[in-house]
Amino acid sequence: MRVRIPTPLRSYTGSVAVVQAEGTTIAEVLADLDRRYPGIRFRVVDEQGRLRSHVSIFVDAERQRDLSASLEGIDELTLMQALSGG
Repeated sequence: MRVRIPTPLRSYTGSVAVVQAEGTTIAEVLADLDRRYPGIRFRVVDEQGRLRSHVSIFVDAERQRDLSASLEGIDELTLMQALSGG
């Protein structure tokens, strides 16, 4: 499946905006991403295994916060991060 990576996380993917990952749930895709791009999962999921509050995941354009959600038949997952600053 295609995974769209937000600009702040592209340092993990060598500046690549769209990468491939495998998994049948969001959690499995994030684990596969971390195998391919070490450290990226920690920027998306906290120490308790929950999606960080400033991160949104879109599954084929629908927002999803349940990491156990099935990705069967899904073509694309998009990671987004809210940015703050002044």
